Amino acid sequence: MSTAKKTFKRVTVKSLLEMKEQAEKISMLTSYDFTMAQLVDKAGVDVILVGDSASNVFAGHETTLPITLDQMIYHASSVVRGVSRALIVVDIPFGSYQSDSKEALRSAIRIMKESGAHAVKIEGGEEIKDSLKRILAAGIPVMGHLGLTPQSIYQFGSYTVRAKEDAEAEKLIKDALLLEKLGCFAIVLEKVPAALAQKVAAQLQIPVIGIGAGNGVDGQVLVVNDMLGMSTEFSPRFLRRYLNLDEQINGAFVKYVADVKSKDFPNENEQY
Repeated sequence: MSTAKKTFKRVTVKSLLEMKEQAEKISMLTSYDFTMAQLVDKAGVDVILVGDSASNVFAGHETTLPITLDQMIYHASSVVRGVSRALIVVDIPFGSYQSDSKEALRSAIRIMKESGAHAVKIEGGEEIKDSLKRILAAGIPVMGHLGLTPQSIYQFGSYTVRAKEDAEAEKLIKDALLLEKLGCFAIVLEKVPAALAQKVAAQLQIPVIGIGAGNGVDGQVLVVNDMLGMSTEFSPRFLRRYLNLDEQINGAFVKYVADVKSKDFPNENEQY
């Protein structure tokens, strides 16, 4: 068995570096609760992201901004209890790190201590380097996030592809190199041109995981609710739906209601 395909009993930050070195792609999905985390982990996904996208898919908010640190810790704790193999990374939510590097460290420490997760993810580059330095100096593994950073959506004004222009592309490359130099163990690139993402991945020693960033990076991440087709409202180009649970789940609910109304459920074998 090659090193690239060896089975990790527990995926760690070091495991991801080994996977990049051996050109083995890294699989990453989000999870927000115990049951889904069990299923994702059982399937052999390498990294589980407890994303602030819970603000959208769980709470129904338009953006990721409303979710709180306490809520992220609740979701992360639920995920941790369902996972035995995957590396668990938790988003530090909006407002918990931007204004004060000391607050950023306190937020990261709370996530690690109270949830039992393995690492945190933070959005931004040069502008958050002080927060990154404090968190990393405390021995907390950090995954960076560049490109389209959803916590800055009102600054961007839309969810369109980022870094299409030379100036922004150059800044992204510079920020990626900075994140690696500071000590981040991996970087997520969201919704950037595939050629640029491949260029960044080739320049870095640490893994680059893409979402809407083409196949020239070291791994891929999707929101689990989206790839399972639990909603049909969100349909970006980069999303591949592996199931159509929206239709299947609705069909099951409709059938349940009909069975209850018709007195077909429960039948004689389904009662005591």
